[in-house]
Amino acid sequence: MADDRFLVVGLGNPGPRYELTRHNAGFLVADLLSDRMGGKLKAHRASGNRADVLEGRLAGVPVVLAKPRSYMNESGGPVSSVARFYKVPPERVVVVHDELDLPYGALRLKRGGGEGGHNGLRSTTSSLGTKDYVRVRFGIGRPPGRQDPADYVLREFAAAERKDLGFHVDRAADAVEAVLADGLEAAQNRFND
Repeated sequence: MADDRFLVVGLGNPGPRYELTRHNAGFLVADLLSDRMGGKLKAHRASGNRADVLEGRLAGVPVVLAKPRSYMNESGGPVSSVARFYKVPPERVVVVHDELDLPYGALRLKRGGGEGGHNGLRSTTSSLGTKDYVRVRFGIGRPPGRQDPADYVLREFAAAERKDLGFHVDRAADAVEAVLADGLEAAQNRFND
C-alpha cells in the first residue's frame, strides 16, 4: 500500500542572526506548524543531521515537517535526504518559501514552475531531480529603490511589516494544511491572492 504521508519543508537560514529575516518566512511557517502538531523539530540522523524533523499529523494527514539546517542555497541536499528516508515522492513535497515577486503578505500556491532566482528552490529542484513539487510562496515584496535583493532578503521585516507578520504566517500555515486536507486546487481557490 502506498504511503500517504506528505513532506512539508520550510526554507530559511539557520541561527539567531537570520531568525526574523524575510528569507526565513518558510522557517516561521514551519515553526507555527510544529506548534500546531504539538511537537518540536529535532535533528534527524538520516539527513546527516542537516535537517530538523517532526513526524505527526496536520489536518488529519500524516506529515513529516522539516527545516534544513543548511544555508538557503544548500537546502536541496537535506530536503532530498529526508524525502528519500521517508519515501515521500516529490509530488507529495510541499515547500514554503519567501517570494520577492509577490507583495508583502500575499500568498500563491502552485506546483512546479521556475525558481525565479531563488537559490533555495534551485537547490531543492536540483536535489529532487524535478520541479514537480508544491510551493507555498510567501510574499515579501520587492526591495525599495536600488537595494540589492540579496541584501533585502537577509534584512529583518520592517516594523510596519512585523505588525501583521503573525497574521500572514498563520494564513500561510492554514494554506499548507488546506493543501494537505483538500488538495492543491481547492487550496489555490481559497488562498491565492
